[in-house]
Amino acid sequence: MSTTLLEARQLYCERDDRVLFSGLDLSVGSGDIVRIAGPNGAGKTTLLRVLAGLNLSFEGGLSWYGYPLHQQRDWYQANMLFLGHRAGITASLTPLENLRCWVDMRRPHREELLWEALADVGLEGYEDIPSAHLSAGQQRRVALARLYLSTEPVWLLDEAFTAIDQGAVKVLESLISSRAAQGGAVVLSTHHRLQLDECRVLELGGSLGFAT
Repeated sequence: MSTTLLEARQLYCERDDRVLFSGLDLSVGSGDIVRIAGPNGAGKTTLLRVLAGLNLSFEGGLSWYGYPLHQQRDWYQANMLFLGHRAGITASLTPLENLRCWVDMRRPHREELLWEALADVGLEGYEDIPSAHLSAGQQRRVALARLYLSTEPVWLLDEAFTAIDQGAVKVLESLISSRAAQGGAVVLSTHHRLQLDECRVLELGGSLGFAT
């Protein structure tokens, strides 16, 4: 039976005097994959940032394992991985240094796992090159390498498929599917239509609700 991890109730958010979403309910359980869809400006990034605790300009309730999220913020932050639509890396650091800095803030690790993660995203041979010298797609891969080191039960991914080629798209789809099969939960926004049968789609803009 799926365990409810993250739940949103009656979320309301507006920007520049325009309502992005109202009365939004979302329950995310272990094994769930939810794609947030909608036209540009519909509020996909805003919703993900609300769910990540990075945007507090909303009304409604969020809960983590049934507890109000604001009372469990540290617990939640330690168990959630958010990847924004920007790569979120330091250009002056190498891919290896970027990955090391990220994982050092979260847990002990074995150095060889960093090398393996970079190889998994196709950056073998680029580990020690300053990230500023990498292409946009390669910089995105540095960020995606975090997923191979993640033990967090919830992933929130904003446009994770941006600037990567078709081969990398298939690898990322497989990784998301595997994460869900292991009991994790993934909520993501993307214009890419996922080839995942188990994916639910939450449509923003117009009539709010889950698409079939």
